Amino acid sequence: MKMNEVISNVEIFGIESAIRGSKYPMAVDLSKVNAEMTKTVMKLGTSRQGEGHDNFLNGILIQFDLTFSNKAWVEAERYHFLDFISSQSTMHRITKFDLDSAYIEYVDPRMVEIMKEKVAAYNELEAANKLNPNPEVNEQLKKMYLEILYSNPAGFRLTARMTTNYRQLKTIYKQRRTHRLPEWQAFCDWCETLPYREFITGQEA
Repeated sequence: MKMNEVISNVEIFGIESAIRGSKYPMAVDLSKVNAEMTKTVMKLGTSRQGEGHDNFLNGILIQFDLTFSNKAWVEAERYHFLDFISSQSTMHRITKFDLDSAYIEYVDPRMVEIMKEKVAAYNELEAANKLNPNPEVNEQLKKMYLEILYSNPAGFRLTARMTTNYRQLKTIYKQRRTHRLPEWQAFCDWCETLPYREFITGQEA
């Protein structure tokens, strides 16, 4: 899986101000503190997780569009500081997606066909019911919609706008670099392309 299939529209904020902030503990005259990268800053940024020396990485904010399957989203949601700005919704739009392109390659084609059949049947009945509303049909549509939601394979892809920081990326990278899911591999590949990637990977260039 390629990086651009998983990550897009990246924006990074606060690198220089975070580097300056990392120097505050040893500064007396703050007017002399600058954003120059030093060995000390690099040592702080690449320190081990839990030591607290890399706290300034919280100040490097990053936003991006993340496209994950349902399977990967369940795992991503455990990260408290990987925040959703907004996302696509199966709850609202599951019957409107192009199902031929919505699933990752590992979803069995037979399951995709079942989903297409269920969605087509729902959309057909919904359209007919709009012309001639029937309370009993409304109840049937509710049931059909739930069947579609609960039958949807874990390989269904959704995109969300995310915000986080370098310190959280450092945790994610360490835990997911060798993960089985190709989406996490692509995510970690992307982390290695970011400015001052050493802060995330923990390895000095």
